[in-house]
Amino acid sequence: MIKKIYLNNDWMFKEVYEDAMKDSSYDTGSMTRVRIPHTVKETPLHYFDEHEYQMVSGYIKKIEVPDDWKGKVLLLTMEGVAHSCEVYVNGITVGNHNCGYTAFTMDISDAVRYGETNTITVKVDSREDINVPPFGFVIDYMTYGGIYRDVYIDVKEPAYISDVFVSTKQAEKYQDSDGLLRCSRSQVISDVEVTGAKPGMIIRQSVSDGKDEKVIGEYELDPVDDKAKAYKVRLHFNTEDIQLWDVDAPKLYLLKTELLVKDKVTDEYIVRYGYRKAVFKKDGFYLNGRKLKIRGLNRHQSYAYVGYAMPGSVQKEDADILKYELGLNAVRTSHYPQSHYFMDRCDEIGLMVFTEFPGWQHIGDDEWKKQAIENLNEMITQYRNHTSIILWGVRINESVDDDEFYTKTNELAHKLDPTRPTGGVRCYKKSNLLEDVYTYNDFVHSGSNKGCDRKADVTSDISKPYLISEYMGHMYPTKAYDCEEHRAEHAMRHAKVLNDVNANQDIAGSFGWCMSDYNTHKDFGSGDRVCYHGVMDMFRNPKLAAFVYASMQDDIPVLELSSTMDIGEHPGCNRGDTYIFTNADSVKMYKNDHFIKEYTHDNSDYGYLKNAPIKIDDYIGDLLEEQEEMSPTQAADVKAILNEVAKSGLYKMSKTAYMKAGKMMLLHHMKMDDAVQLYNKYIGDWGGKSTVYRFEAIKDGEVVRTIVKAPMTKVCIKISVDRTALKEINTYDVACVRIEAVDEYGNRLPFYNDPVVLDAKGYVELIGPSNIALSGGIGGTYVRTKGRKGKGKLTVKTADGQIQSVDFTVDV
Repeated sequence: MIKKIYLNNDWMFKEVYEDAMKDSSYDTGSMTRVRIPHTVKETPLHYFDEHEYQMVSGYIKKIEVPDDWKGKVLLLTMEGVAHSCEVYVNGITVGNHNCGYTAFTMDISDAVRYGETNTITVKVDSREDINVPPFGFVIDYMTYGGIYRDVYIDVKEPAYISDVFVSTKQAEKYQDSDGLLRCSRSQVISDVEVTGAKPGMIIRQSVSDGKDEKVIGEYELDPVDDKAKAYKVRLHFNTEDIQLWDVDAPKLYLLKTELLVKDKVTDEYIVRYGYRKAVFKKDGFYLNGRKLKIRGLNRHQSYAYVGYAMPGSVQKEDADILKYELGLNAVRTSHYPQSHYFMDRCDEIGLMVFTEFPGWQHIGDDEWKKQAIENLNEMITQYRNHTSIILWGVRINESVDDDEFYTKTNELAHKLDPTRPTGGVRCYKKSNLLEDVYTYNDFVHSGSNKGCDRKADVTSDISKPYLISEYMGHMYPTKAYDCEEHRAEHAMRHAKVLNDVNANQDIAGSFGWCMSDYNTHKDFGSGDRVCYHGVMDMFRNPKLAAFVYASMQDDIPVLELSSTMDIGEHPGCNRGDTYIFTNADSVKMYKNDHFIKEYTHDNSDYGYLKNAPIKIDDYIGDLLEEQEEMSPTQAADVKAILNEVAKSGLYKMSKTAYMKAGKMMLLHHMKMDDAVQLYNKYIGDWGGKSTVYRFEAIKDGEVVRTIVKAPMTKVCIKISVDRTALKEINTYDVACVRIEAVDEYGNRLPFYNDPVVLDAKGYVELIGPSNIALSGGIGGTYVRTKGRKGKGKLTVKTADGQIQSVDFTVDV
C-alpha cells in the first residue's frame, strides 16, 4: 500500500493551550475551525506589537483510521510548525520538534486506534524566548507562529524507502542546434535508504525525461543487519546525451525508485533532479563550465496579515516574480530554509538558490548549538535534491567567529552533501574562513562612493571564492510615498552596487537586500514594525528600484522613468538627474509631440550593467533652431545652459555654463530677460501650454512600450491579480491582488494615500481587512477560496465612488 493523505483541513484552534486538549473527549466548542497553512494571529499591516503572535496555542484534528491500515506504518509529517511543538495522538506523545523552518516525521502506528476516530493534538509554542535558533537576542524580522506548512500521513508497508539522495557527474558538454546545453555522458549516483529491509527484496530504478520512462537497473538487497535502523546502498547508472539544467533552460528528469517484495511493488520514491555543474572558483562562479555572474535578491517568506501562512501557489508566485518580473538568476532564502513549493518552482524555472540554516547574529549556549546542528542536518537532508541549490549556508547570519562550532557545521554539511560548497554569511572583514566560499554582507555604498569593496580588502583568503550576500537594505530604506528624489536615489544606489560588482571580475555575484518589505521587531524598521528595505512593497508592488533589475531581462518589455516630470516636486524646481529604465534597444523622447532625442544604452554611467539606466540630458532638442530661429551654434550653447539649469539650478551652474552665457551676451546680445523667457518656455513649463512628454521604447525596430507624462486629470484604480482561476488541491488556494492608483495614462500616483473598500463575494473571501488605505499609490490584498467549487468576485471601491472588480472561478 502506497498512500499519502493530506490533513490540512478541519483543524480546531485555540490561542491558549490546555493539557485537556490531549484527551479525545475534549470539547472543541470553544475552538475555531481553521485550515492549514494557519497563523496563530492575523496581524495588521503595520503598527502592532510582535507579542501578539507569541503564545502557547493548541490545535486538534480528528481523523478516521480504517481497520485495513493495521500492520502498516503510519508516518505523520508536519512540514513547518513555528517554532517549538509537541504532538500527541490519543493523548500519547508521538514527537516534538524545535525548529520552525524544517519538517519532521513521526511514526504514529502504535498510537492510533484502528477502526476508530483518532485525535491529533499539537501544542505550539511561538514565543521568542525559547532557547532555539534563531532566538536569543533581537531579530530583524518577525517570526510569527502556527502550523503554516502542509501536514500529511503516509501509509506504508513495514518495509519502505525512507530516503533517496540523487547526485550527478557530467563528462564533456556541447551545444545542440537549438542552443541547448547537453552532455554526451553522465553518471547518476543515488544513495537509497530502506527502513525495515529484508534479504531478497529488490530495488528497481527507472528514469524519465517527462515523456519516456526507462528502467535502468535492479538491485537485490544483501543480508540485512537486524540491528540497523535502515538499510543503505549507493547505486550508480550512466546516461547518454542528456540536456543540462541551466538558468535559461532548466531541464529536469525523474528518478523513480521502487521497492519490490516477491515481484510486487510495495513502495516508490520519486526524485526530480537535473544535471548541472555549479562551481565557485577564486575568480567567480561557473555554471556548466561558463562563467556566470550571480544576480539575486534576498527573500523573506512572510506576507501581510498572515506572516508565513501562505499555500503553495503563493510561494511559487514569488519565485516567478524573482525570475521573470525582476529578471534575476538567483535568490537567497534569508535567513532559513523556505517552502518546498518555492524551492520546487526554483528548480522548474532555473532560479539558483543560496539557502541557510536558521539564525540571526546570536550564537547561544551548548543546547542552542546542539539544536542548530540538528537544524542543519534537517535542512540538508530535506532539501538536497533541489537542483537549484548551489550553496549551503552553514554559519549563523552575521555572527561572530566560533571556530569550534563552525568546524562542526562545515564537516556535517560536507558529509551529508559532498556535492555542494558551503558558505557563511558574515558582516566582518578578514574573519576566519572555514567555509568553501567567503560570503559577506557589503554595505559600503552610501550614495556617492564605491558600490562595493574589492575582494582583496574583505576576504581572509584570496585564493577562495568570494560572494556578496547582502547590500543596500538598511543603508537606504525607501517607502513608496517618499519624495521622488529619495525613490530615484534608492534605484540608482542599487544600480551602482550592481555595476561595481560586475566590474570586479573576481566577485562571484551578489544578493541585494531585499525582494520586498517585511514586518520586523520594534528594534528595527521605521517604528511602524515594517522594514522598508525591499525593491517591492509587502504586496509585491514594484518600487522604482525594481526596474533596475527588471531591465536586465529580455522577455518582458520594460520602460519606466525615475521622474513624474513635475518640476515642483524638486527643491528649487531643479530636476536633478532623470533616468530611463528599459530593456529596449533605444527610447525616443518627445515633448508636446516634438521629437527631442533618441537615447540608447551607450555611454551610460553604469557601463558594466546589461541594459544600463539611461540619463536624460536634453529637454529641448532642435526646438531653439525651429522656433527661435537660432543658428545651430547658438542653439547648441543655449540648450546646454538651459539643460544644466534644469538639472542643477541657476546658482549651481558650472564654469563652462557661465562662459557660454557670457558668450551669448557678447555675441548675440542676449539679456537676462531673454534667458528667463526661454527657461519658462522650454524648461520651467510655467504659464503656458501644459507640457506632455512621450517616451517610446524601440525593440528590433518596433515600438514595444510607451509612456506619456502629462498633468493628470483623472484617478484610476488598477487591479492586477496573479491568477483568476483558483484551484484547491490539498488545501485552500489564494490569489495575490495588487492595487494601484494611476492617472489616465497608467502612471502611478505616488502621493495617493486615500482609502479603498474591499468586498469579496461568492466562493472567495478576503485575507485581512476590508477597509485599507493605499500608500504611495499602491496597496494590495489576498483572496482565499472557501472549500467549495463556484465563482467569486472581488470589488474595490474608492471614496469617490469608483468601482473596479475581478471575477474568480474556484475548482475543488
